Parts: sequence; C-alpha cells; structure tokens
Amino acid sequence: MSVTAFAPQTEARLALARKVADAVLFEGYVLYPYRASAAKNRLRWQFGVLVPPGWGAEREEHAFQHTECLLEPKDGAVLAVELRFLRARRRTVQRARADGDFETVPELRLADRVLVPWDEGIEERVEAVVPVADLLTGDVTVPFERCAGTAHETVRDPAGRPAGRTVNRYAPLAGRLRLSARELDGPYRVVRLTAVAENTSDWTPPAGHAADRDAALPRSLVAAHLLMAVDRGSFLSMTDPPEWAGGAVAACRNLHTWPVLAGEPGRADVVLSSPIILEDHPAIAPESPGALYDATEIDEILALRTAALTDEEKREARGTDERAAAVIDLADSLPPEVLERLHGAVRGLREVTRPAAGTGFPDEHGVPRPDTPWWDPAGDEGYDPGHDSALVAGRPAGAGSRLVLRPGLRRTDAQDLFLRGRTATVEAVLHDVDGAVHVAVTVDGDPGADLRRAQGRFLYFQPDELAWPGERA
Repeated sequence: MSVTAFAPQTEARLALARKVADAVLFEGYVLYPYRASAAKNRLRWQFGVLVPPGWGAEREEHAFQHTECLLEPKDGAVLAVELRFLRARRRTVQRARADGDFETVPELRLADRVLVPWDEGIEERVEAVVPVADLLTGDVTVPFERCAGTAHETVRDPAGRPAGRTVNRYAPLAGRLRLSARELDGPYRVVRLTAVAENTSDWTPPAGHAADRDAALPRSLVAAHLLMAVDRGSFLSMTDPPEWAGGAVAACRNLHTWPVLAGEPGRADVVLSSPIILEDHPAIAPESPGALYDATEIDEILALRTAALTDEEKREARGTDERAAAVIDLADSLPPEVLERLHGAVRGLREVTRPAAGTGFPDEHGVPRPDTPWWDPAGDEGYDPGHDSALVAGRPAGAGSRLVLRPGLRRTDAQDLFLRGRTATVEAVLHDVDGAVHVAVTVDGDPGADLRRAQGRFLYFQPDELAWPGERA
C-alpha cells in the first residue's frame, strides 16, 4: 500500500466537495438561539456519531459506518480517501482567585461574553491514498489514534488582567479505516468499493456505573463521513444508476451512511458518503451568507431572529463557542441587500407542456383522464355572493337577512357552539366547487363587525344551521 499526500488535482476536487461536507460536519453543531443554556443545545450531535463499541453495544448507537459503491476505474487509477469527524473537547471554566490560584465556576462573566462549560468540536481528518490495483489484491487498513490531553487558556479582563481561564480536556480515542475492492462479473469493468470507518476505542463505563451518552461523546467520532476521489475513472450514481448497473447497485450494502456523487456538477470522480440523506451533487445555496449550523431552518428567519436577541443573550452566545460568536457577528453585520437576497430564489425553470388533446394526464392506474378540468372558472359567472340567496327553513335568505344561529353537533367546533341562539346578519351566500352552500354572517352586537366587513372575514354556516327569528328549535 502507498499512503502519500493528495495530488494537487485531487486536492482541488476534494476542496470543492468539502464545502458541502462541512455542512454535514457541523449540522446541528449549535442551534438557535446559540446559547449553551438553551434546552435544544443540551443534547447535541445526532448525526454520524460513532461511539466506543463497549458503550454502544446495548444502545441505539453504532460504532461503525459501512459504505459500498461502484467504481469504473481506468488503468493506473488511484483512490484518495478522507475520513472526517469532530472530536469533542470538553471545556470547564475557572475564575482567578486573589491568591493567584483558580477555582471552577458554573460561569465566568466578562464584559463582552459569558463563558460557560461546553463541548467544542475540533475537526479531525484521516487520509489515505491507495492504488485501486492494491485494493483488488488485498484489504488495506489505516489505524489511527488520538491521545488524551489538557490545555489551559487564560481569559483576561478589559484591563489585561487575568480574570480566569478555560480548561480544555481531550479524551483518548482510536479507530480505523478499512478499504477493499472486488471486480464484478459482467461485460463492464466495474469494481465494488467498500470503505468501513469504525471506532475501536476500548473505553467502557466504570464497573457498577451506568455511563450516559454525555460520557461517551469525548471518546466518539462525531459527524463522521467519508470523501473519496479517483483520479482515473468514475463512480456510478447510487441514487440514479444506469439501467445495466441497477442490480449491482441494489446488492451494495450501506449501513449508517449513504454515498452520493459530489464535487463539480457533471463529473463523477468524487463521492461523499454522508450520515445525512443527500441527493447527487449537493450544493450550498449561493445566497447563504455563512454557516448557521441548522439546515432545518431558513437562513432569513435565523438571521433576523438572531439579530433580534437581547444584548445579554448575545453575550452568552458569544461565550458559548467561537462558531456561535461568529453567527452573532454575522447576523449583526448583514446589510439589507444581503437579507433581501435570502427572501427567495428561483433555481431553474422548465417548460410545462400539455398532453395531446383527448388523452389527459394518467391516473394512479395509468388510465388517461379526460381533458375536462375538475373546475371550470367560467362557471363562476352565474354566481354573485352579494345577491345570491339560500333556502333557510323553506324561505330564501340573502345579504341583509337576520337569522338565528343554531349550530349542531356535526361539522361544528367549540367556538360555534358558544354562538348558539345568537342573531346574525347575512353578509353573502357562497357556493363552492362541490356544490355546497355557505352563508357568511356577522354576529349582531359584535364590536368588530365593521372591521370584519372591511376585511371580508366572516363566520360561515350551512343553511340547516340557521333559522328565522321566532322559529322554535
């Protein structure tokens, strides 16, 4: 096996794919409102967490990811693999004492931020460069270790005097990356590539103690994923493979991850194997002003809400993590034209064509539907809500009629039941496309009746829920 630095061309292709991979790496890293005290930031890192095998054996978490994908290599092809993950660095906060020593505290309040205990994510990489021919003759294993360690960082007040310090502790962890390949039978030269990333740390909870997930995280590979690039050849899409490769793709086994084509659109020489479901050639929206660490939200909403945090909330966020501080600074500095750009974008347009006359669109059974639309707008011409009437107890009622509300138990909500017996004035009579009749009313004595009329916001009842005054229920 040959393990060397990535070739310049390969590094350039991987650099483009890393922009999306970074979104995977930091997905959910710290969520709005970006404070450690927020409830949703107390249970962190939900994707791609490879825990120590001795801890995860009886839990719903895994110690490995297994990726299989198809590769069409050319002669002399070289495969570059990059395992990326976050390593949790546990931070405690200490305050300086008068005697020059330090004491651990739940928070350290400074002029610009509030420091609190927190797990910081430090990016780690394991790289391997292997000729494909070597993988076809035997498996390749790349073990790696990260040692325990402690680092102190002094925190100073505005005058430059030591106000305290942070104590950052690393736990030891170990893992390995296993690579193999097998050429498939058939007329095409196709190789099934297998890549397994696993946590091999021997840590187990102390005897007699049930360690929780928080204790296992510093010894875990967090947000683990793989980038793979081939210099001569191409990968096949696992999502949309060519027809001849459908069976081979279906036979591939992917556990706790899924490979998609990545990098430059139109090329197939880079794969991202991600614990988050993605499409081929995923991309970061060009309008996005920066990392907000929460792909389940909308950049515009997050930016506006973050900018609206109080000064005290921003101080705590800035003390939570450097990345959270960067989000606060970003939200405070976005100019109006950038915010406007976040409001929406059209990614592409395509022509919409109609089916041939007489055929219509097929239904769920493949039978063409008739051309007749389900609703003909021209049919509305015979209706006038302001002058139409509906039969209530055999008599026509229209705009201006005074009726008694008698909602029953069917199709009635609790609010309507409170109005039973009240009189109301009919404002309009409407017919829907299914032929049902709805009587729009305002309740007599409602102080907001004029406002409802101006806005066209009425209460709606069907004719059998109404009666004329004086009629017995």
